[in-house]
Amino acid sequence: MLNLKVVKGLLKLVENKVVVITGASSGIGQATATRLAQAGAKVVLSARRVERLKETVDQITAAGRTASYFSADVVSIEDVQALADFAVQTYGTIDVWVNNAGLMPLSFLNKRKVDEWDRMIDVNIKGVLYGIATVVPIMEQQKSGHIINVSSVAGHRVGMAGAVYSGTKFAVRAITEGLRMELSPTSNIRATIISPGLVETELLTTITDEDALSALKSRGARQALQSDDIANAILYAIDQPERVSVNEILIRPTTQPS
Repeated sequence: MLNLKVVKGLLKLVENKVVVITGASSGIGQATATRLAQAGAKVVLSARRVERLKETVDQITAAGRTASYFSADVVSIEDVQALADFAVQTYGTIDVWVNNAGLMPLSFLNKRKVDEWDRMIDVNIKGVLYGIATVVPIMEQQKSGHIINVSSVAGHRVGMAGAVYSGTKFAVRAITEGLRMELSPTSNIRATIISPGLVETELLTTITDEDALSALKSRGARQALQSDDIANAILYAIDQPERVSVNEILIRPTTQPS
């Protein structure tokens, strides 16, 4: 059962905001949808696994909050555009877009897992760009908006077996900073990067290189972050006065050494 307890200490500026979240069928995306809905946002959950989305939306609406879902694959610009159209048709606008969908199939380069590299680049980089390309015209027209991109500590440093994954997350940081520079001063569009350390999610199950998985575990924290921890960071970034732009949050487990 998802946690729908009252979040205290909020400014409540998130209330009634329309928020689209990709990768919302599990992990950080699911937790973020639940936390924002509890705080009063109208959330649109998106991913490919429809049954997972429906289950979360049912739990949110049963608690008296507002949520909808729309199946989309972020590697398809047509799917992402259809997601944005659905959100606007359902709620009239989009105030916040959270590019959360991501993959982390770590591998050593000499394993030559080219198919995994291609998929990771498509989801982690193109998926973010497609979200930006789709929502920016809406936000420019209304002269406000907030785009949140989930990067990683791997976007700050390269870990063993993480060359390609880190490359995608460094790219997300660069794209987000460019977005801030280009659109915040003229269109009042805020840009935020969320960079988590090790989080207990399904991402670890996508690693097919056993040597890479061992390398990750050897440098990991004794206690990983939970998805709710990242959801709270996203909520904090959104729930700020319009004059405040939280550009980046770097969040590690207390016991994670690097």
